[in-house]
Amino acid sequence: MAVQQLTPAPEATVTAWAAAKDLPAGRVLDAADVVAIQIPPGVLPAGPLDPAGLDGKQLAVALRKGQLLSDSQFVGPGLLAGSPPGSVAVPLRMADPASIQLVSPGQLVNVVMTSGDGYEKAAASRLLASAVPVLWTSAQGGRAGPWLDAGAPDGLIVVAADPDQARQLAGASTQGKLFFVLVRAARG
Repeated sequence: MAVQQLTPAPEATVTAWAAAKDLPAGRVLDAADVVAIQIPPGVLPAGPLDPAGLDGKQLAVALRKGQLLSDSQFVGPGLLAGSPPGSVAVPLRMADPASIQLVSPGQLVNVVMTSGDGYEKAAASRLLASAVPVLWTSAQGGRAGPWLDAGAPDGLIVVAADPDQARQLAGASTQGKLFFVLVRAARG
């Protein structure tokens, strides 16, 4: 009886979902990819997920075995979690699809459009958006997911943009060739 009185009461826990194994970015989840775990309520990340909705969701980032899942890790509206109010996700088709291999979600890029062909029409470049964060790239593999049709997602990136940048970026690939320039985050 003395041991029972000296033993602390078990801590309250809640159910959370974690990666059952290392998972690459772009993977479309199935039941074998996630596991239910019990954690203290204070550890539960913002944006927890409904387990019924996990099957078929596409990861925007790689996850390590045991890492907790939240809505911001998937392709879809959750990708804008933490972005300033009014931010929108803008898909862009880059002129050089192979360049997508150089960028990953979270990196900041400047988006530049070149127009003209350099022969009859002089080539000109214009900065469309500065230091926008990448949310998703087609280089992550897997199925095209809920944002994209299954056909030809090569060369696509999705960036978070404010409304003014979004107006500059929307349809820009029809007016010229789009390229990105990797930039370093400003220190605060």
